[in-house]
Amino acid sequence: MEILIVEDKSEISRLIRFSLENEGFSCHSCSDGLQALQIIQEQQPDLIILDLMIPGLDGLELCARIRQKPGANDPYILMLTGKSEEMDRVIGLSTGADDYLVKPFSPKELVARVRALVRRSLRQPEKHQVYRTQHFIIDVEQHSALCQRNSNSSEILDLTNLEFNLLTTFVSNPNRVWNRTQLIDKLWGCEFCGDERVVDTLVARLRKKFEPDSANPIFIKTVTGVGYKFEDDPI
Repeated sequence: MEILIVEDKSEISRLIRFSLENEGFSCHSCSDGLQALQIIQEQQPDLIILDLMIPGLDGLELCARIRQKPGANDPYILMLTGKSEEMDRVIGLSTGADDYLVKPFSPKELVARVRALVRRSLRQPEKHQVYRTQHFIIDVEQHSALCQRNSNSSEILDLTNLEFNLLTTFVSNPNRVWNRTQLIDKLWGCEFCGDERVVDTLVARLRKKFEPDSANPIFIKTVTGVGYKFEDDPI
C-alpha cells in the first residue's frame, strides 16, 4: 500500500513516516496542498494522510478536489485536525474524508487507524457483485453506478467513494430502514467518533445526484425519527 503524507510540520511528518514505514508501509510526503494534488494525479496513492492546515491549498479543499475528480484509484483519506476544529472535522467527512485523527496523537493510534482503513479495503468482495433494481445498476468491481432515468435514458453517476458505498448499501438492501449509527458503522467502521450529522449531509449530496427533486425524494426516503430507507423494486 502506497501512502502519501501531506503535512507542513516536518517533525510531525517524520514521525508519521517513521511509524508507518516501521510497519511495512511505503510512504511519500510533501508539505503543500498544490504539490500534493500533483503527486496524487501522478502516483495514485492508496491512502492519503492529510493535515487540514497546509499552505497552497488547505486540507478541506484538497479533499473535495480529490473526491470530485477521482483517478483510477480513489484513495482513502485520513484527515489530521486540531482539538478545536470539530466543525472542520464534520465538513471534512462530508466532503469525502474516510476518517480523522485529532492532534496530538500517539503513533500506535495512527497505525491502528491506517490498519483499519486497510482492513476495510481488504473486506471488499472478491466475486463480481452487481446489484440491480428497476432504476439502478451497481457494479461493485467496476465501481460504477448507473441510473435508469426512463426507458430511453440512463446515466452513469459521478459519485465519490463514500457516495458510491452509501448507494451500494441502499441498493443491495431495498426497503430496509437504516438508522444513522448503522450507516456510520457500514461506511466508516467502529473507529468513527464524529458527529452523526455527517450521514444527513452525505444523504443530501447523494440525493442531488439522481433524485428528480431532492427536496421530495422518491428513492431515498426519510423515516421520521429513525433514519433512511431506499425504495425501488429489485430485479
